[in-house]
Amino acid sequence: MIIVVFRAAAVQPAQTFAQSSKSDLNKTKVILGVGRGAADIDGGWQFHEGDDLRWAQPTFDDSNWESVTADAPWGSQGHASYAGFAWYRRHVDIVPSAGTTFQYRILIPHVEDAYEVYWNGKLMGRYGRLPPHPDWYYSVFPRSFPLLGSAVGVLAIRVWKAPLEAFSLSESGGLYFPPLVGEPDTISLYEDSIIWSYVRGDLFDYSLILLRTFIAVLCVFLWTRNRREKLFIWVAIFIVTPVALDILQHLFLIPFSYAFARCVNQPLYALSNISLWFLLIWVLQLNKNYRVVKWTRIFAWVAFGAGLADGLLAYAWGSATPSMQWADGVLAALILLVEVLPFALIFVGMRRKLDESRLAVAMAAFLLQVLHTIADTSALGQRFTHWSVYANLADRPLFTIQGVNFQAERVVSLALFASIVFAVYRHVIDQQARRTALEQELQSAREIQRVLIPETLPSLEGYAITSAYTPAQEVGGDFFQILSNLDGSTIVALGDVSGKGLKAAMNVSMIVGSMRTEAGNTRSPALILGAINRCLTGRMQGGFATGIVLRLDLDGTVTFANAGHLPPFLNGREFMLDPSLPLGLISKSDYGEVAVKLQIGDRLSLYTDGLLEARNSDGDLYGFDRLHSLFATGPTAQQASEAAVKFGQDDDITVLTLTRLAAGEESTTLLVAPILDSVND
Repeated sequence: MIIVVFRAAAVQPAQTFAQSSKSDLNKTKVILGVGRGAADIDGGWQFHEGDDLRWAQPTFDDSNWESVTADAPWGSQGHASYAGFAWYRRHVDIVPSAGTTFQYRILIPHVEDAYEVYWNGKLMGRYGRLPPHPDWYYSVFPRSFPLLGSAVGVLAIRVWKAPLEAFSLSESGGLYFPPLVGEPDTISLYEDSIIWSYVRGDLFDYSLILLRTFIAVLCVFLWTRNRREKLFIWVAIFIVTPVALDILQHLFLIPFSYAFARCVNQPLYALSNISLWFLLIWVLQLNKNYRVVKWTRIFAWVAFGAGLADGLLAYAWGSATPSMQWADGVLAALILLVEVLPFALIFVGMRRKLDESRLAVAMAAFLLQVLHTIADTSALGQRFTHWSVYANLADRPLFTIQGVNFQAERVVSLALFASIVFAVYRHVIDQQARRTALEQELQSAREIQRVLIPETLPSLEGYAITSAYTPAQEVGGDFFQILSNLDGSTIVALGDVSGKGLKAAMNVSMIVGSMRTEAGNTRSPALILGAINRCLTGRMQGGFATGIVLRLDLDGTVTFANAGHLPPFLNGREFMLDPSLPLGLISKSDYGEVAVKLQIGDRLSLYTDGLLEARNSDGDLYGFDRLHSLFATGPTAQQASEAAVKFGQDDDITVLTLTRLAAGEESTTLLVAPILDSVND
């Protein structure tokens, strides 16, 4: 394409043109002085519907044929909505100028849909393939063919027009511009100049490709960093699909076959509409409206399904029956029907308070949808309605800059594109500000949790202690404390607060503060839980906490009190406790106590529900069976926690083990808490 552009730009067609005879009464087109020039084969052409290969012969008598011009399709010359075979014939007499090579070519600028060129009964070339196995192109480009042999003879063009679609004009089919004849180099220059006119008209679109591609890639990158932020992926799709649709037309001068291009075009067009719908949902902040999202998804599947079905019809369109044409019309009407959805989305979104960037997107999208709806509706079946609204909106430019036409649809599309880019920019800035605020909140929560989780465990005479704390997120809601009393006993507490982040950390701080205060006043685990419950009730904003508190005495006696927490394991078996109510639900809640005496070698294991509720990629829970098997092996807290993390961590995991040692055996402690390492880093 680059070679074509530079060649057409560097070399202009010759300015010496052959002279045509001015007599319209003579059916023979006499072209005088063909040398370094070219001439239109205009005037009256003999035309006939149907197909007969004998019509290519120069001896065939076409005097009773109809006379038409070559500068307009046959649909506008008395053959409206005609599809199928038709022939054009013209008697031509080329009179060369002195010193010429007597070599000529004919340039066919535009014919719908497939055709063959005959000169004196001999096939000079074809564009596409005619029935019985038709194959034609989605976009029509100029094509030149040699005229071999005599300079006098009959030029015959055999044309086949594909069955009409729902959006086809009645004024279509056949030649749109008169063919040109001349010496090969000049014809080549004319062919290049036509191609250059296409390129020049699309220069503005070419300039937008890099910008669109850059923004689309950037949006995809932002989406991969946060898959929940679906705004970016819908923006990328909305920006890219128009480029893909233009490429199918003629943006890069690629001659796509009709079947392939239409099969891709129809679902791609539906996807372009769908991406606008979901883009509006996110921009207008309707993504949390369940009904809006639900119905938009339904409309999206309907539109995409209709587009896909309509596209698949293209592979059999060469022999389309009336029923297929009706199906095409119904599917096209269905696609147009669901195009009213943006109006509903904009109406619902405008009821919310929008900033200027979102308001600009809504207004531009509304105007563009109005233009699309009016143009597409008037274009559907226009060969029956004869409405001209489509042509006025789609073809008539509002203004022209450097040969580039700016229609209303293009201007509003650019306005929507600019407003979307601005809205995405504002969204990214807002999200960055929110992330900064959230990071500050998380940092505060980490600092609080660092204080609440002991960095080292006290050595308990006669016991080996291991503990592991692994939050699912940066800040979790689990807690545990080990507090020594003056009488030699030890209070151990472990629990889980609903929620995450700073809110959970603040609730944990209330629990730990209340527990430390009450532990200095009483040795009773039940009273400690009661005091914590009274402190939390009415202060957790609908949340709650589960917890277990136990007291270790010097003789190995362990006294338990439980507030809705999972039972501990003693020597690999569940040790059942009265569950009672969780903390923070009602102020008056009684908690019972259960005592047991640990023997030498007995192991007590406490844990939070994050261990039990670990979930793998198949959605299976870790569950009680695996939990029993795990604790039957006597794992350390770190081993138990790592087993759940490897299975698939879904919540905060805290494990604490206490092992009774023999007299004289050295006490040990082990604490594993990644969150402390991250804070210290």
